[in-house]
Amino acid sequence: MNNHKPQWCADNVTARFQAAVVTGRRLPPVRVQGFFNMWPPMVRQGWERFADDDRVIYFPPSPADVDLMLQAMGWVQWLDVENRHLVWMRADNYEWNEIGRRFGCCRTTAWRRWKLAIDLVVLRLNEPHSPSSKQMGQA
Repeated sequence: MNNHKPQWCADNVTARFQAAVVTGRRLPPVRVQGFFNMWPPMVRQGWERFADDDRVIYFPPSPADVDLMLQAMGWVQWLDVENRHLVWMRADNYEWNEIGRRFGCCRTTAWRRWKLAIDLVVLRLNEPHSPSSKQMGQA
């Protein structure tokens, strides 16, 4: 019987945050219940339908993807607000220069702060009594 517990690393946590951003984008848009449009539908010519931007086709995420996204969102709660924004911006593939501008620092400092935030999450996940370390899921 092997008691070796799988350990989280920075690459796994970063990949999970990036997957959470992708899953969040795939969720259907939020609409207010009870409101509807009274305007009649616009009838378009055949050639006008090619530029039809009204229909957005998306493929909703699976329930397992949503669970993994919610788990990653719980991890973000371990960080302070500035680091939350930093982690999510990087997971959303913002350039380091843009992140640095947002936080008022150079790109190297932004990278160091991001690395520290990711390392804090990894450290918390690898704690033996951490609730999320027991539910590693599909890392």
